[in-house]
Amino acid sequence: MKVVIGADHGGFELKEYLKKVISGMDVELTDAGNLVYDTKDDYPDFAIAVAKIISEKKADKGIIICGSGVGACIAANKVKGVRAGLCHDTYSAHQGVEHDDMNVLCLGARVVGTEVAGELVKSYLLAKFSGEERHKRRLQKVLDLEG
Repeated sequence: MKVVIGADHGGFELKEYLKKVISGMDVELTDAGNLVYDTKDDYPDFAIAVAKIISEKKADKGIIICGSGVGACIAANKVKGVRAGLCHDTYSAHQGVEHDDMNVLCLGARVVGTEVAGELVKSYLLAKFSGEERHKRRLQKVLDLEG
């Protein structure tokens, strides 16, 4: 599985930690930045970078981290083909994939601790879309909104 991760200054330290967590999994990881800690960077730059990689199908799943996760989630969902969800519990992290085919996990580094974030990422990355008829039907209604 190909995974892309990105974060602004608010999520930079958590991103670096999560890269270590992910390195223990069977995953090809790409870091879309920021590659250095910069207090003047802007979350949309990294959210959009991750979202575009997902939209272009150059990665299967994405992870975006900012201070709250809210801004990153809003920005990512503006890109066609992206289904980003802000999750702070493992149920939502796996259920979002299983039922809604979520392809980008957004995290708030100022909201969840490192250990919880690690569990969220594992739960998200290990989850698979169920393919059940009711979930495909609902997903299609969402996809139809993109035109």
